[in-house]
Amino acid sequence: MLADDVLPLIRTRADLHRWSAANAHGGQMHEAISILEAAADTTDPGELYQVTHKALASAIKVISRADDSSGIIGDACRRLLNLHPAAAARAGVAPSTLVNWMIKFQFHGEVDFFELDPVAYAPALGERGLARYRQQLDDIAATLEPRGESRWGSPNSSDWFTLEWNAQRLAVLDHDIDAIIRTHAREMKVAAWLEDTSKALEEIGEFDLAIDWARRATEFDTGHQSLTASRSWCRLLEAHRPDEVVTARLAVFRKWPSATSAAALYDSAGPGWGAHRDEVMATLADSPRDAVLFALITLDDPGLAWELAHSLELTDLGAWSDLLESYQTVDPLAVLPKHRELVESTLVATNVRNYRSAALRLRRMRKLAAGTTAEADLDAYIVELRNTHRRRTRLQQEFDRCKLP
Repeated sequence: MLADDVLPLIRTRADLHRWSAANAHGGQMHEAISILEAAADTTDPGELYQVTHKALASAIKVISRADDSSGIIGDACRRLLNLHPAAAARAGVAPSTLVNWMIKFQFHGEVDFFELDPVAYAPALGERGLARYRQQLDDIAATLEPRGESRWGSPNSSDWFTLEWNAQRLAVLDHDIDAIIRTHAREMKVAAWLEDTSKALEEIGEFDLAIDWARRATEFDTGHQSLTASRSWCRLLEAHRPDEVVTARLAVFRKWPSATSAAALYDSAGPGWGAHRDEVMATLADSPRDAVLFALITLDDPGLAWELAHSLELTDLGAWSDLLESYQTVDPLAVLPKHRELVESTLVATNVRNYRSAALRLRRMRKLAAGTTAEADLDAYIVELRNTHRRRTRLQQEFDRCKLP
């Protein structure tokens, strides 16, 4: 039976307060859910729902007493929550039974960090079930103390949060544009709320409005939420107004100049890149790391990246490391002095990881110098390093492991 294959992998009496034990059991839960998913089309709908319902109940009990720092068990719970509404619809679960369970799960459950989506449950609930569900939400709201100015300062903040979530999803279910804007944008105090509005409008196919709200979120301020929204804005434009993408990418670059935003503009501009090149390179000059990485990765021009690294006085060690890896195919000997600098900066700190990194870099340098006039000088330098750090036993071992002189 399906229950025998699935439920023992979900349930456990083990102590899951240890991180490693929780992770191991979480992996086992995912195996069970994969079995459940694979059986969806071949199992009796009633049996599938009963097993899914029991698995979800057990999973919630598990996470309530587990150290789920890694999120593995939480992800398993979400997979079950995604399966549950479709299984309920196929099994023809009585809408009144389902409504009672949905209310109990959200307002009286063992944990309060999962939401149920009434949009997903709509096929199972039907019109009468949805009406009953809405009424029960209204009844709960009527029993709560009014919210203060602070959303989290209310005595019933968790319940109000759940009610707000349901109001948002029901607005989407109703394709009610005014309600979507009211419940998602709220007081329009943060960019993320404006992006949420855009996503909801996109979900119901109102793409022009979705683009407008994503643009508003992008223009809101210069914070990370607006930057995140800019990706939604450009994605929507690519799908629905491709002629406007380059203009949007340019606006995003001017607001958040970086190697990443420059790369996005470069990709969108295509043959028209030349019209923006000078502005982009001049702007990126204020950030040597971004300028070098853009030239190296996006433009695929190690020569230009090498010139910029020197003219802009690049100091970022990670960028230098990437540049050396690429430029050594152009001029192997030219990169050796900078490699030496990186070795010495690595050896400032005394730890095994740094010793190993330095040894591997020196081994790479020897390959580059092999058969050239620089070979003898490099070997002498390595011997000098050994003498300077002769008391670092582990460093000597790492050098030996890499067969350094």
